[in-house]
Amino acid sequence: MTTAATRYLHLVRHGEATPDESGLTGNGRRQAALLGHRLRGVPFAAVHHGPLPRAEETARLIHAELADGIPLHRTESAGGYAPTSRAGTNSRRNRPTSSSASSKAPPEEQEQGAAPARRALDRFTGPVEGEGGEDRHELVVTHNFLVAWLVRDAMRAPAWRRLGLNHANAALTVIRYAPGRPATVLPANDMRHLPADLRWTGLPPELHI
Repeated sequence: MTTAATRYLHLVRHGEATPDESGLTGNGRRQAALLGHRLRGVPFAAVHHGPLPRAEETARLIHAELADGIPLHRTESAGGYAPTSRAGTNSRRNRPTSSSASSKAPPEEQEQGAAPARRALDRFTGPVEGEGGEDRHELVVTHNFLVAWLVRDAMRAPAWRRLGLNHANAALTVIRYAPGRPATVLPANDMRHLPADLRWTGLPPELHI
């Protein structure tokens, strides 16, 4: 008999990026290191990051602060695409939803984002099969688009509802997928590991609290 385990999915938007998005600013590097220090005691099975430089650099700085031996993976489905309502329904582990609005992204971005969005749901969501009942913690360092996409899926919201879900640089969101229970969003956009001068970067001033 296969035993399902609880998955804890830790989602992080990359640190503050340079204007050309080729890497992180000094603040972004500090943000990543501080988050890594906060997560040092979490027994991660793996750290995943998207292929863009700002996500990869953030992941490597976080990974350097974690316990030895945790695998670090470049994972295409953790990339910085723009998932839209054209990506279909919620994951197979949640109820299908309908969409009454579409993204303002250009049609070519919608087409490019739909398939990776489905792959991200398949790869990162739901309880883990065959883990012998032991909880599994995974860290995904990605972009605001994907964090919002996975949060709205956990809430069983329509696909378009990802719009308006904003996450600051190096903020932490955790989703719990327990067998036989709905997904639960635990901390969301949590910045307690950052001093005041490093919080809320990546968001317009009107969204700062």
